[in-house]
Amino acid sequence: MSGVNVGHGDVRGPMRAPVVGVMGSGVRAHRSLAAPLGRGLARMGVHLLTGGGGGVMASVARAFAETESRAGLVVGVLPGCAESVGGAAPPGYPNPWVELAVRTHLDARGAGGSSSMSRNHVNVLSSDVVVALPGGDGTASEVALALRYGRPLVLLGAAPRPAREAVLAEGGPRAAGVRVAATATDALSHVQRLVGAAHGRRATRRKSHPRAPA
Repeated sequence: MSGVNVGHGDVRGPMRAPVVGVMGSGVRAHRSLAAPLGRGLARMGVHLLTGGGGGVMASVARAFAETESRAGLVVGVLPGCAESVGGAAPPGYPNPWVELAVRTHLDARGAGGSSSMSRNHVNVLSSDVVVALPGGDGTASEVALALRYGRPLVLLGAAPRPAREAVLAEGGPRAAGVRVAATATDALSHVQRLVGAAHGRRATRRKSHPRAPA
């Protein structure tokens, strides 16, 4: 898998590396999908963003982190814990492979994943491309938010009913553009194209809005 060119774009300095958010079950690892996805993303030269917990989040993060010569970081956006003080995350957060932990006060998860007190908004808005693996209500909310916020979306594996319903509920032309992949290889091909398109849009915006002289 060839990398995305994120070198110098113009006089404003280097272009930032794209961020690919991977969402999925916090319990089941789905290693046959998550591990090759993580390795492929690491070779692509992007940053990996997850919710920082177990299951798919840990599986894809481990594969990404253990890939030699990777350029990107493993970013984990952590939920808050209503019972704690001092910004502590719930047990199991972050997983051992998170290199940049973004701690939040947002404690809603699962069925509350679309609420204003869920970090899922941060996960989706911080991603240039979202890849959703099988998961429950929390993953379904991230699928819905990706559509709502206009983030390119790839569904990898057999999408469970909550995710399918989220796509149907959001509807509209964005839902028609959702990519579906049966294997990690297929998903990586979609991501490669989507990241390249996002990179091109950023380059165009930078050239259209040059920075004022200091």
